[in-house]
Amino acid sequence: MPAQITQSSVWTQHGWPFIPSIPLKTGSGTPFLTAPGIAIVAKPDTRLEMAKSYLAGFNNGFEEYLKDPNALPSGERLAKFAGQLCYQSFGSKRTTNADAKRYFDNIKESGHGSVLEHPTFSFLFWGISRSVTHELVRHRAGFGFSQVSQRYVSGKLVRFVERPEYQDDPELHEQFTRRIDTMAATYEEVARMLFSRQRGGAEILSGEEKTDLRKRVNQAARSVLPNETEAPIVVTANARAWRHFIEMRANPHAEVEIRALAFGTFLCLKATAPILFDDYEEVGLPDGTWGVTTKFRKV
Repeated sequence: MPAQITQSSVWTQHGWPFIPSIPLKTGSGTPFLTAPGIAIVAKPDTRLEMAKSYLAGFNNGFEEYLKDPNALPSGERLAKFAGQLCYQSFGSKRTTNADAKRYFDNIKESGHGSVLEHPTFSFLFWGISRSVTHELVRHRAGFGFSQVSQRYVSGKLVRFVERPEYQDDPELHEQFTRRIDTMAATYEEVARMLFSRQRGGAEILSGEEKTDLRKRVNQAARSVLPNETEAPIVVTANARAWRHFIEMRANPHAEVEIRALAFGTFLCLKATAPILFDDYEEVGLPDGTWGVTTKFRKV
């Protein structure tokens, strides 16, 4: 059975959810991974007390608002505050934190999701291929990306990702391991040849400093690396943008690799900001993978 991400895949460390991905090795020692690694590395740190100097001057109940006995996760707290600021609804008739789910369900149902753009969440993704990141970076609005540079990273840190379709098929798996062994060796050989020629005075490469030379060698040698090469990336997006990503990529019609990434992302976000993502229902798919559905699409 290929490695699948399920609810039981989510671990928690100091209240922060993550999904580990453990590297394996071929018989020749080439490292590879079989599933995405997913970790939230930043989330909102909301301090509504900082708004007192503005709001307390209106005698609008903000002091009592801050004393609401039902604590919300920081993301929900920020989004709810932003929405209630629009109407200065901090008095006795406000929606309390105990009714936050109803408040956000109303926002989702009406499609007025702009308040969900305030809380942002940053992830580290690894164990994903360049094929996946080519698709991932197409999500632009509300997203920021910082991906590993193969111009600066040594070939000693190159790893590969095995697609789910290969993992249960002995012949395809064997071909995969042979292929990445060959690619790793080819990369090292090309890099060695380029360094050798430069030392011999050839003008194929030039660099005044060692760092510049390594960059030039890596940028040339990386041409042999396949889409199966691991491409770790840090991704930051607001809650509204993450919802769009989940709906598009954890969809049953999405490509299987990025669907696994999106489903795992959803699980971590649901654990971190449950009210913002609790409308999604997990759906088991015929191929043994998981997706999600919601009645509040395109909030």
